[in-house]
Amino acid sequence: MSSVVEPVISDAPIDDRHEATMNDAAASASSPDPAAARPVKKKTRRSHINDATSGKNSKNENFPVGSFLLPKRLRPHVAKFYRYARAIDDVADDPNLSPEEKVVKLHAFRAVLEGEKGFGSDYDSARALRLSLAETGVTTRHGADLVAAFVQDANKNRYQTWGELLGYCELSANPVGRYLLDLHGEDEAGYRYSDALCTALQIINHLQDCRDDYLLLNRVYIIGDWMAEEGAKVSDVSLRVLNPAMRRVTMRMLDGCEDLMAEAKQLPSALKSKHLAMESAVIIRLAIRLIKLLRNGDPLAERIDLTKFDFASAGMRGAIAGYFSAGSGAKP
Repeated sequence: MSSVVEPVISDAPIDDRHEATMNDAAASASSPDPAAARPVKKKTRRSHINDATSGKNSKNENFPVGSFLLPKRLRPHVAKFYRYARAIDDVADDPNLSPEEKVVKLHAFRAVLEGEKGFGSDYDSARALRLSLAETGVTTRHGADLVAAFVQDANKNRYQTWGELLGYCELSANPVGRYLLDLHGEDEAGYRYSDALCTALQIINHLQDCRDDYLLLNRVYIIGDWMAEEGAKVSDVSLRVLNPAMRRVTMRMLDGCEDLMAEAKQLPSALKSKHLAMESAVIIRLAIRLIKLLRNGDPLAERIDLTKFDFASAGMRGAIAGYFSAGSGAKP
């Protein structure tokens, strides 16, 4: 499932993938909630999507969303972004809508976000986000980019190259981090580090959910060319255990995630906001931990999840590290 990633992480919005790309990493760290560690599972089967009745919320996200580490005055805005992202994600993953119907509904969300009138209550999350963006002075571009990502999900279900997958993440994950940076008044220079983090988080989520994505949505975000090179087949994603070929492909994708995380680690020091620096430092630690768990585990055999201890450890260490890193400047 496409999942809204938590970029710089905070979410109160997104994804999934939508309280945007990351709830409460730190909150869960202080009072670990098993639900917060669980990823978004299958979408409810329904043909009529009403964003007010989506079965998901920040506690269903893979990472924390809209943490207490963020300024209290901004959390309601993050929540609106999350609700919007979740609503359009639900449309993209609705098994009862045709690709054409999904595209029509997704374009309607974008139209409402950009101020068009005449749409019903199904699009209230877009109206609420539009008002929030006007109040905070943040562009509608990030919300529009998410729509583009989910339109792509409606029409495309295979990714042959690493570059192709990164291009998808540029629309499906990176806008969440960029939104959070803009909301906190950060410079666009920080986008490169936020983008790296959000992309890594998205790919980690793809690896966690690869079997369900294939069986329930016929989507495969595992690199096609790499599967061919390693002797794996798309149908191998449906197995109950990683065979040697699929394990090699998984390791290559995790290698790519580690390269992205090397860049992402500089995000806290590139931020002026101590709140956002702490939040991002927590998420970085959670992402690194998940990469290790995926390397040592088998996402086809079982769901690879973070534990209460993982959240607590990342929360304490990340918050402290982020607090002292903020404003120190990323290394070129």
